[in-house]
Amino acid sequence: MNKVNHIIEKVKENQRININEGLVLFRQADFLTLASLANRKRFFYHPKRIVTYVVDRNINYTNICASGCRFCAFFEPPNKEYGQGQGQAKDQRRGYIISKEELSDKIKETLELGGTQILLQGGMHPDLDIDYYVDLLTYIKKNFDIHIHGFSPPEIDFIAKKSSLSIAETISIMEKAGLASIPGGGAEILCDDIRQKVSPNKCSSLEWLEVMRQAHLMGMRSSATMMFGHLEKDVHIFEHMDKLRKLQDETHGFTAFIPWTFQPDNTKISVKKKTSVEYLRVLAMSRIFLDNFDNIQASWVTQGDKIAQTALFFGANDMGSTMIEENVVASAGVDFMLPKEELTRLIATAGFEPKQRDCYYNLL
Repeated sequence: MNKVNHIIEKVKENQRININEGLVLFRQADFLTLASLANRKRFFYHPKRIVTYVVDRNINYTNICASGCRFCAFFEPPNKEYGQGQGQAKDQRRGYIISKEELSDKIKETLELGGTQILLQGGMHPDLDIDYYVDLLTYIKKNFDIHIHGFSPPEIDFIAKKSSLSIAETISIMEKAGLASIPGGGAEILCDDIRQKVSPNKCSSLEWLEVMRQAHLMGMRSSATMMFGHLEKDVHIFEHMDKLRKLQDETHGFTAFIPWTFQPDNTKISVKKKTSVEYLRVLAMSRIFLDNFDNIQASWVTQGDKIAQTALFFGANDMGSTMIEENVVASAGVDFMLPKEELTRLIATAGFEPKQRDCYYNLL
């Protein structure tokens, strides 16, 4: 039996594969074999033909960011702050910190549309310390009954350093103020040789993982992501997933894994955009390799509706968010939008049963 067939048999028997085996499978197995293996694994974890989604909104509290990541088309450097609000035209974009009035309007609209959570993220603003975030969270919790899924590890790491607090202290303070779970953003590729090239001012891979470890140890759940298709090689993709898998073995705190492709337009990294086939191969491998993750999410935001639908046969069991609002990927020239009715129609026409969920994957 050749090496690929041996690895395929291991996967079919639900045995764990290592990085080298993952690479062999990824490079040598044909497209539909990967689809079949990932689909088989998906139904092992989720025997019912249910595909979940969440109704929420991305709220970016500021676009001012000291990180200066080469892949980001959304941020404004700190010296370009002119005021508050997101309402300005795209050609006159400027630095902002959201006003409470605008924040309030966005949350009200989210609740009116049946939303159950907000994804609260922003830039690494050099003038904001822990007090700003506590005030923001307290204001939301005082006025609205909504789940706050917020502040990716680079933001938490930045806030902790700015406020001379430990990671654990920072998360604890934010949790008391109303933070309920942490999104997996800012992971990009968890290999520091790549991070140094694409986001040199962001936290290291070890620091990213430590934020998640501390959150999980407090009983807080989080998602995990991977942005690929920029300067990484195949091996980095598997090193990234291996680090996540090891932490999940330790804490069991990750709810889901969400891989997506880098969108090069309007950014400082000039590469050819990954194809849908390349996206689906990585998605399938994530389902196969991350054997301790319950949920794998399709990325319709970067792939569009048809490929997201196809992803349901490549290991994905979740369609993510209806995303009432999204600014970061849109800044890179990608503007797929899917209202709830369209998202549920896509799931149903693919032969699955759409079910709305909360952040913890409880069906609503």
